[in-house]
Amino acid sequence: MKKQRKSTRSTNRKHRQNEALNAQSGAEQGRRKFLRLARNLGIGAVLLGGTGYVFANNFASMRHEHDLTRVGNGLPTIVQVHDPQCSLCRSLQAETREALAMFEEGQLDYVIANIRTDKGKGFATRHSVPHVTLLLFDSKGELKEVLQGQRGQYELRNHFQSLLES
Repeated sequence: MKKQRKSTRSTNRKHRQNEALNAQSGAEQGRRKFLRLARNLGIGAVLLGGTGYVFANNFASMRHEHDLTRVGNGLPTIVQVHDPQCSLCRSLQAETREALAMFEEGQLDYVIANIRTDKGKGFATRHSVPHVTLLLFDSKGELKEVLQGQRGQYELRNHFQSLLES
């Protein structure tokens, strides 16, 4: 019995078909890689932009909160003489913010005099007060009351209400 040989024509045709399929598959994989890369870059851009927005917004609000020139701006103002490394100061700050939340927006102004800065230290020295202190100013910038030490939010609310009524 003789062996039959396959024709080289059919082998060549199959080989060319496989090459064409591989070329198509390679193009398809290249397209998928590109789309995956574009998606990942889009997600990264959104995350980076969102993070930048949050940091910029946080920086602007912190800068506004530390602006001591706002005392006497037409609103009654509470100034906290504050040391960011002091746990009592941070606790008083939290209680003060809770008390301020009980009032309508725009009724009272809240400013922080950070004694770790030259302006904050100068402000505290000018009023002869230590940290863990709240200074209550009327709308004209006149000092009405000094609250030293830790206070609860409801006690602070009563003092703030008295400031509004004066």
